[in-house]
Amino acid sequence: MDARRLSARHGFLWLLAGFALFRRNPPLTTALTFAYLLTVIVVNLIPKIGPVLLPLLLPTLTVILANGCRAIERGKAFAGESLMFGIRAQRVGLLRLGGLHLIGSTLLVLGGFAFGEPINISDGMSQEEAAALLTDLSILLVLASPLLMAFWFAPLLTAWNGVSAGKSLFFSFVASWRNWRAFAMYGLALVLVGAVLPGMILIVAGMISESLQGILAVAVRMLLIFILAPIMVASVYLSYRDVFEVRDPVEPPPALPDE
Repeated sequence: MDARRLSARHGFLWLLAGFALFRRNPPLTTALTFAYLLTVIVVNLIPKIGPVLLPLLLPTLTVILANGCRAIERGKAFAGESLMFGIRAQRVGLLRLGGLHLIGSTLLVLGGFAFGEPINISDGMSQEEAAALLTDLSILLVLASPLLMAFWFAPLLTAWNGVSAGKSLFFSFVASWRNWRAFAMYGLALVLVGAVLPGMILIVAGMISESLQGILAVAVRMLLIFILAPIMVASVYLSYRDVFEVRDPVEPPPALPDE
């Protein structure tokens, strides 16, 4: 697979393009996002097997999301056939990706426990505890980055391009590494839009009136849920489109077993 090397500004453009995609059909984009989130929550709440089952399903759920975003972008019928494109032919590869995701997530959790120490936040945190928490989160982010890079493009490479599970993880990691500037800008833009800007608005509102701050806090929360979340969902598809896709994919044949 030939992955394009994009400039840093593409990370910000993914958010703008995600917003443009959202504006094409806000109800369907929001419904698609909330269906995904609801499925994740319900599966994770299944006693005993939920946390194990969820990683197995995530690659398939990611493909359904991307299929929906592509259908909205191209004005195609939002039907079961378009949403399930590539999943039937690549169900074995997607299941293998899910198994690898489960292994990676388990190792990540074990690594987090090994490096981090439990902190009691029920009565607030001291400066030392806050610093320790920040350190633990930084370590967890470093540990999670390779896993995120490997799985960012992998489900779509398997479902749409017929790439086997192991190779799709490799190609996804390499593509993410080649485009680290774009992903760094993407992460920075998310932090600014999703945390810094809302925080500044609430701080200024609090200086004016506590009641105004309360009203804006609800409004900001709704905007993040109903607008930013669908934009983030769309950005996964848009990043794949920019890095890999050069033409309309066709239904791929079943992938060969990993060598």
